[in-house]
Amino acid sequence: MTAERTATLDDVARAAGVSRATASRVITGQGPASPRARDRVTAAVTALRYVPDASARALVTRTGTRLAIAVIGHTAAVLDDPYVGRVLTSAAHVAAEREVGVSLHWLPLDDPGSLARLADGRGLGGLVVVNPTRPALETVPRRLRGRVAAVGGGTRDVPSFDVDNRAGTDGVVRHLVRTGRQRIAMVTGPSWLLCCDRAVEAYRQVLRETGGEPRVVQGDFTAARGADAAIEVMGRWPDTDAVFALSDLTALGVLDGLHALGVRVPGDVAVAGFDDIAFAGLSRPALTTSTHPVEEIATAAATSVLDRGDGARATFYPSRLVVRDSA
Repeated sequence: MTAERTATLDDVARAAGVSRATASRVITGQGPASPRARDRVTAAVTALRYVPDASARALVTRTGTRLAIAVIGHTAAVLDDPYVGRVLTSAAHVAAEREVGVSLHWLPLDDPGSLARLADGRGLGGLVVVNPTRPALETVPRRLRGRVAAVGGGTRDVPSFDVDNRAGTDGVVRHLVRTGRQRIAMVTGPSWLLCCDRAVEAYRQVLRETGGEPRVVQGDFTAARGADAAIEVMGRWPDTDAVFALSDLTALGVLDGLHALGVRVPGDVAVAGFDDIAFAGLSRPALTTSTHPVEEIATAAATSVLDRGDGARATFYPSRLVVRDSA
């Protein structure tokens, strides 16, 4: 018994009594065709159970067959970050609706040109850059405008989709002040990330308004660094009564570091994070934080590049304070 042959575009055109070009225009929705031709092609597609080939359709519509998610970082270990997984899953849903595949890539921080090489790849329908840097984004050729979007900060030619961490940070730090904390330290994210500057500026602004002294310690969004940062903060400023970390993973590390020092949370030092990850509410004490709508942001970025958005812009998504026991 032989396997049933899959119908081709030529089969559809022959059954409909139209040219291959006309059949292609009807199926892809690109270009003119008479109502009669459309009816015939539609009937032939149904009768033959024709399934359009994604690669062939990409050549006609020039939309590509793949959505690439590129994550910039020091090492490939950045791909293991749960945040990246959330971006990838959300983008994959958008791609699936458009019959487009998804690929995940690590781009070395010290090789900005790797982004341009990926963006110019064959079959690429769109590119979403996570952890973008200005040097990398500036290597993207202008001819690729509309096919590239960034999560975390863009340029004139590359639109950005990101959480409003300026307002989110403002909300967290003002909450700490309202609850009586006067000596608030901040553990930041990596200095090379575009999005971190906004949060640090918001933190400094609140302290200027309330008479506080900035106490900034470099972080990298990991729990391990959070634990070390807690020890550093308490060593440099023993009277610190609150620590705000720009990621929940870092904040959880801060909790661990303070516990190792015998510091009570929130009795001696309040702790707050940012992101509202699933584990934030499960820690002891439960972590006060600010929300980060990663899925909504990733969906918008993927939709922008696959549906050809309306040009470069910056879109910020609101962050909401979530008060729990740690602060």
